[in-house]
Amino acid sequence: MAKRDYYEILGISKSASPEEIKKAYRKMALKYHPDKNPDNKEAETKFKEAAEAYEVLSNADKKARYDQFGHQAFDGAGGFGGGGMNMEDIFSQFGDIFGGAFGGGGFSGFGGGFGGGQRRVKGSNLRIRVKLTLEEIANGVEKKVKVRRKVKAKGTSYKTCTTCNGSGQVTRVTNTILGRMQTATTCSTCGGAGQIIDRKPADADANGQVYKEETISVKIPAGVVDGMQLKVSGKGNEAPGNGISGDLLVALEEEKHPKLQREGDNLHYDLYISYPDAVLGTSKEIDTVTGKVRIKVESGVQSGKILRLRGKGIPSINGYGKGDLLVHVNVWTPKTLNKEQKEFFASMKDDEHFQPQPQSSDKSFFEKVKDMFS
Repeated sequence: MAKRDYYEILGISKSASPEEIKKAYRKMALKYHPDKNPDNKEAETKFKEAAEAYEVLSNADKKARYDQFGHQAFDGAGGFGGGGMNMEDIFSQFGDIFGGAFGGGGFSGFGGGFGGGQRRVKGSNLRIRVKLTLEEIANGVEKKVKVRRKVKAKGTSYKTCTTCNGSGQVTRVTNTILGRMQTATTCSTCGGAGQIIDRKPADADANGQVYKEETISVKIPAGVVDGMQLKVSGKGNEAPGNGISGDLLVALEEEKHPKLQREGDNLHYDLYISYPDAVLGTSKEIDTVTGKVRIKVESGVQSGKILRLRGKGIPSINGYGKGDLLVHVNVWTPKTLNKEQKEFFASMKDDEHFQPQPQSSDKSFFEKVKDMFS
């Protein structure tokens, strides 16, 4: 099922300011919060949609990618941005949006994720860089990557933190000129996890964790661009106690192709032919991202001619078809000639067939450049 447009979900325009985006999300979150709509699946769905939309549109980098590539910018192995959000991710946003406005009461949410209940700690994210060839970008690929991540050591057990009684927060009441004021801060003993180490093996760290190397599969869709980032949910470092794992962030890097140059979804190829081939015509085998193809070069071709092979470029990340392969014909002029060759060209110097006779259909260099950028 196709995802709804994020701007449509929040009821805002693409030109909305960060404050307008935040205000729209706050309104939606209050309206469809599960505590206000118990056992209402439709409200729960809209609540999650609003959270996913806000997570992307509130981040300048993610918003820019969404505006350019749509939902496909976040596809692949659990998505990037809101693609793999769970209720813990959603409730983690509330502190920024509502600023603790509901105090110690408020919404309890899923597992006490909001308000005065326990908020589960999330493990740290891991970041890796994956290099891709143009062929892999054109066809999509599944990469196996090795990641060294923190996991719970065998034999480690936890117990409820006695400082916060498992809530992960410590509440303090102070007397001020305005009266008694209650504040809640993260428990310094357990770091907000609500649990502390009970037993751990000698090789584990202070959190009862060890490093483990794991092979993870990352599905990369066709048409990605250099610098794009994918997220594999839950494949970062594990959190201590009953926390949730961080994410694996995969930054994509496009490797330079020896013969093809990329420009958006289009590819460019420089084809050099000899002077006799330009005069008589020829056929040449060239590289594409799907293998080699043979193209025909008509006799009398001019240097600078562009041959367009439709659909031989890169698939659009938005699913709008494929780009083209533009073959730039370059007639190679010999720099050294023997005596016989020089005499031949000298005899042809004044021949009418060797005189430049541009046709109205022959575009100038500047016209070609203009066409390329229009």
